[in-house]
Amino acid sequence: MTLLVPIVEGHGEVQAVPALLHRLALQANAGIPVRVNPPIRVKSGSFLNDPDYFRRQFALAAAKAAQARGHVLILLDCEDDCPAELGPELLRRGRAVRADVSVHVFLAHREYETWFIAAAASLRGHAGLPSDLVPPADPELTRDAKGWLSQRMPQPYDPIVHQLDFTRAFDLEQARTNDSFRRIHDQIRNLLAR
Repeated sequence: MTLLVPIVEGHGEVQAVPALLHRLALQANAGIPVRVNPPIRVKSGSFLNDPDYFRRQFALAAAKAAQARGHVLILLDCEDDCPAELGPELLRRGRAVRADVSVHVFLAHREYETWFIAAAASLRGHAGLPSDLVPPADPELTRDAKGWLSQRMPQPYDPIVHQLDFTRAFDLEQARTNDSFRRIHDQIRNLLAR
């Protein structure tokens, strides 16, 4: 059994990320049962900028992971930060707290919802999205992915209401056109293949 202990930032991700990880594990077809710990929700600004807050939250996740030789997964929105800089920095900070625990960092370039936009065609009809919905040419350049979805829905997109449903429905292969999603997709597959 592989234990995954996610750290997330949003209320919607508390439910959506376990569903995503289970879908990725199922697709990896590694034959290894996966258990996803209920995510630890953090305040992004504090997690990124307050060393004591980071240390406490990461230590909590690491203690849970260490009980079963599991993995801590930090999954945050990158917003306007450079994922190539922020990702290694968070990895370094996590290892400085607990070098004995496996840690992986996954940053959604801009927002988690950017992955939905990359796979927009697979979400046609969900929550009132149009039947001819197509993604923009480069979803990662889209600022305010939640707004992009909201503009195409009869009721505004709400992560608490829609994120889990969209996570269960969006096409993983279509989303792989998005660089940040391809990284989480491929790294979870490799992690479970070990």
